[in-house]
Amino acid sequence: MPLPALSCRRAALRRTAAAALMLGAGAPTLASAQTADASTESTQLPAVTISGRKSPAVSVSGWGDLPLSQTPLQASVYDAETLRDQGIQSVRGLIQLDAAIGDSYNAAGYWDTLTLRGFVIDNRFNYRRDGLPINAETPIPLDNKANVEVLKGISGMQAGVSSPGGLVNYTVKRPLDAPLNSAFLQWQSESSVLASVDLSRRFGETGAVGLRVNAAVETLHPDIEDANGNRWLVAAAGDWRIAPGSLLEAEFESSRQSQPSVPGFSMLGNRIPPPTDPSINLNNQPWSEPVVFGANTGSIRYTQAIAADWRWSARLMGQQLRTDDRTAFPFGCSAEGNYDRFCSDGSFDMYDYRSDDERRDSSAAELAVNGSVATGNVQHTLGFGVLATRFKSRFQRNAYNWVGVGNIDGSVVLPPDPTLNYENTNRDERSTELFVHDAMQFGERLRFWLGLRYTSLEREAVSTDGMQGTDYRQSLTSPWIAASYEFAPAQMLYASWGRGAESDVAPNLDIYTNAGQPLPALMSQQFEIGLKGATGQFTWTIAVFDIDRPVWADFGSCDAQDTCTRQADGSARHTGVEAGATWRSGAWSLGAGLQWLHARRQGSRDASVNGLRPVNVPALSFRMQAGYSVPQLPGLTLGATLSAVGDRSVLPDDEETTIPGYAVAGLTAQWVQRTAGATTLTWRAGIDNLFDKQAWKESPYQFAHVYLFPLPGRTARVSLQINW
Repeated sequence: MPLPALSCRRAALRRTAAAALMLGAGAPTLASAQTADASTESTQLPAVTISGRKSPAVSVSGWGDLPLSQTPLQASVYDAETLRDQGIQSVRGLIQLDAAIGDSYNAAGYWDTLTLRGFVIDNRFNYRRDGLPINAETPIPLDNKANVEVLKGISGMQAGVSSPGGLVNYTVKRPLDAPLNSAFLQWQSESSVLASVDLSRRFGETGAVGLRVNAAVETLHPDIEDANGNRWLVAAAGDWRIAPGSLLEAEFESSRQSQPSVPGFSMLGNRIPPPTDPSINLNNQPWSEPVVFGANTGSIRYTQAIAADWRWSARLMGQQLRTDDRTAFPFGCSAEGNYDRFCSDGSFDMYDYRSDDERRDSSAAELAVNGSVATGNVQHTLGFGVLATRFKSRFQRNAYNWVGVGNIDGSVVLPPDPTLNYENTNRDERSTELFVHDAMQFGERLRFWLGLRYTSLEREAVSTDGMQGTDYRQSLTSPWIAASYEFAPAQMLYASWGRGAESDVAPNLDIYTNAGQPLPALMSQQFEIGLKGATGQFTWTIAVFDIDRPVWADFGSCDAQDTCTRQADGSARHTGVEAGATWRSGAWSLGAGLQWLHARRQGSRDASVNGLRPVNVPALSFRMQAGYSVPQLPGLTLGATLSAVGDRSVLPDDEETTIPGYAVAGLTAQWVQRTAGATTLTWRAGIDNLFDKQAWKESPYQFAHVYLFPLPGRTARVSLQINW
């Protein structure tokens, strides 16, 4: 909960190889993950081809219809069935599948925040929905999503202003050619229950009109004290095949989640405490209220073929977010003069935070043309267009009031103070982006890639009392170039260079002289060299990258009003290796991925941080998944997972203070029963954190404070999916 910010299988083993491809840092780039979710398998069983030549195109790559296996970048695609097999219900669950993805302040009851290649990606700019930008400062349900796509690395060509770690794109479930009736029921310890339905039909003599409906309701009862809640989703997507080459699509979803958030723990004085009981909730005051998220999102898209190799498309999207953000929040230790950690004895200052009726509205409109043309002996795959986005946030006065001293055992009861004492900051942001890209094919093996995005930014901010208004205008260009060479069938070598831009907002705290104000965009750059390949039952990918990203830092004493200023300060340089491989033989399949990072701060005016590893960035991350199809019982798949990360720094100026690394294992099972007629039953079971490992799973340092989040304990789940 960004309180101090104050805005603040079914995949059986016949598909296990595809699921395994989702594990590694780059292995999924070789998977032909399906564009429709695998819940359609009761009516159609599309083959999964493990091939470096036939993987699908994904919108997050920015290269149109070119297959992901042929593009010179690293990305992963996770279909809905893979996520369901692993019990993943939000994007933070991808951490257990992909070594390049990490946690960043992932508090229960709040929105998801991720790191990619060690960088925290921005919830305001680094998320897409069917390729259009959305605001992810809200929980995003996966019940109506067909795929989640993850691009790794610089994304300036794909997204203009965005953090350099990568992008996340949600693909909405669309109407299918064959009828679909699917119901799903899941129980998860302690007693969370999820029920959902997925229906698809086509209408008319030729099936020109399609409709797909998704609905879900869930009671949220995690193994955390006083953190029960609930959520629901309703969504519909339709299309009209007006004529050959003409397609109109529209979709809408509405969701709501109400659940108390769970604050992080911290250092106790100068020491890292042992991992705490993950069931303790420091937001357990009698007056604690849930955080309530409401979201309405819709889009419309028209695609028209111009000629055999050309088409144009027009897309519109709107999003409305409404949030009531409330919590009893532990922050700092005034008794010892340490405001970045808890007290040595386990006590801390407690604040009553309330920010109701937060409104975040986003809209996007895009007009694009894509096609191919030959000039002499060179074949061009071209795309160009314009994207306009608008974002408006409106807030009320909020409460952030000291109410006394709490304790890490969660036993102290304190009085509330809901007085709305603090002004917030309203923001308006507009951008217009012009983009063009060209993949040039020279012969059968060599390609050159050129991409360019020009972005014009307008940012305005003003306090809710009408004071302290600020605005700025900025234009920037994000180029991207690459070369790729297919040195053998389905095996490719590539090299790329690109730039990206991101902007920040100073935290809305009265200690800041520029509280709530947008900050000018700064440029990052990335070099990457990679290999992709597929030979028989073995697929592999490896990439070496170097990213240099500017850093915003706080200067001043930051202990009283107007004593702190957020400003640019040097950069963080992340040099790393991502590698992934999958193998399948008979009933067995295996996939693994790792990421090694050498991350360091440089160029800071604070010499004490230069050369140090940034906080919450492990040097090594590893993921593995194994599957076995039981020959004696057709339809039964058994699986095991392993996730491991190295140690992480806790303080920006002290590389020796770390939380230890850890490893966790899990088990999964899927049993597919085909009954009389067309009905299919898919039973699933899983156990996460099999050995009930206790560890600190992450150590984000945000808003000048150390946070420690415990690894969730052992969790079991069982589910039944019925397709008829």
